[in-house]
Amino acid sequence: MNSLAARYDAIVVGAGHNGLTAAAYLGRAGLKTLVLERREIVGGCCVTEEIAPGCRASTTSYIASMLRPEVIRELRLAEFGLRMVPCDPGLQVAFPDGRVVPWWANRERAAAEFRKISARDAERFVKVDNQLKRLARYLQPFFMEPPPEIGTRSLKGWSDLLRVGKRFRGITNAEVAQLVAFLTGSLGEFLDKNYETETMKTMFLANNVYGKHGGPYQPGTAIGLLFHLLSGGEHELQGFYGHVMGGMGSITKALAASGKKLGVEIRTKATVGRIDSREGRVLGVTLEDGTEIRAKMVLSNADPKRTFLQLADTKEFPVEFVNAVRGIKMAGPCAKVNLVLSEEPRFTGTRPEAAPQERSLFTLVPSLEFAERCYDIAKFGEIPDELWLDCVVASNADDSLAPAGKHIMTCFAQYVPYKLREGNWDEKRELLGDRVVKKIAEYAPNVPGAIVARQVLAPLDLERTYGLTEGNIFHGDLNLEQLFFMRPVAGWSQYRTPVEGLYLCGAGAHPGGGVTGAPGRNAAMQAIGDWKRGK
Repeated sequence: MNSLAARYDAIVVGAGHNGLTAAAYLGRAGLKTLVLERREIVGGCCVTEEIAPGCRASTTSYIASMLRPEVIRELRLAEFGLRMVPCDPGLQVAFPDGRVVPWWANRERAAAEFRKISARDAERFVKVDNQLKRLARYLQPFFMEPPPEIGTRSLKGWSDLLRVGKRFRGITNAEVAQLVAFLTGSLGEFLDKNYETETMKTMFLANNVYGKHGGPYQPGTAIGLLFHLLSGGEHELQGFYGHVMGGMGSITKALAASGKKLGVEIRTKATVGRIDSREGRVLGVTLEDGTEIRAKMVLSNADPKRTFLQLADTKEFPVEFVNAVRGIKMAGPCAKVNLVLSEEPRFTGTRPEAAPQERSLFTLVPSLEFAERCYDIAKFGEIPDELWLDCVVASNADDSLAPAGKHIMTCFAQYVPYKLREGNWDEKRELLGDRVVKKIAEYAPNVPGAIVARQVLAPLDLERTYGLTEGNIFHGDLNLEQLFFMRPVAGWSQYRTPVEGLYLCGAGAHPGGGVTGAPGRNAAMQAIGDWKRGK
């Protein structure tokens, strides 16, 4: 056994984007920091990988929307090669009747487009957009700070309650009611109340409930309307969506370069077998090859179940904590299919004069009823015949991803089961791929004959390859019971854990999933604060 005792101040388990973010902030604070990654590349689910010779794709996450401006600015990611081009349109839905409806980044242009569908809905869109953006601004500050401690028996508890109160200074009774409705209500009910046409309702559906359990009429699904209006990108724009040049891996490549510049050491092909602790205090980690590496702090970018039930010793935690972690809802409901094509997909209804970037986004979901039916089928362990797909022709936004004549299209499939009622994913993986291609062919008939290479990532593959327990891309479902001061579990939402010196810095911590960097930054700030106080 090789032992490297007391060599580091901090170890970060996992080089996903949150782990790299946390490590860079630790390095910036002067802590000797080591990142350990089991794969041969950094990035976790924020990666660009070759899926055919010379053809690269954002194999898992695929659009940058809420990457925090603070992280971009403070870690100087632009200096390390990060470049994002705003998606315009930010969303585009292809309908079965041959229409393609874009949602332009400019609100006036978007409203003009929607006026072709319904004058009343276009007018309502502007009013609702104002309302949503106001409410999102109240939530924005909570994204970049620990949730409050719920309890007033300590000075810290009272301080947290005061902090929360200040965030809502000036909020009206009507806005409080609206906020509660968004936290508890369903997306479908909200849309039914506000819009008259199914087309307009579908435009909003196409921008929500991704990666979540439950159809659009499930309580709690309306909150996605506010989450997607939190600011992102270097210019801190509400509702920002961006194509990352070089693919999503350019984000983590920049984070890794920033961390290294700040003194962070990163090791790949270094699988952590165990997080070591004794008598409630973290000691470091032991790799699968038996190497012991000691540190005063360990930050885990793995999901809560992998961190607390597999890597750490459950005997070090209170029984109620372990039981709460076991109860976190995972069972990822989505998959990814990545294609290399010999010609550009030709979606019916696309404007002849459309620029390449306008031809880069196509969401295929015809109605709320369709989405609800997909979920009902998937929740019983079946692969729906008809799938909800979010397609990105990434090579139209970034021609560096493939050689001339080749095209990259990534397809996010919503509502597939982690556990199949019959058979397993090794047997059914290609069936899923076939159904994805069949659905795309209804809108872009030239695609099946143009496929040069196909990669299918079922929920089981997301677990095996990317380390996501049960294939959950958010490290735990984003529902009201698993958000804010309930994330990862009640009583432990401030990144610390029952083992002193052990922190959770991934998407399983507040504020949750998506490529934001927020959990990593927030966890690092907590750890640095504890370090300075001598804890």
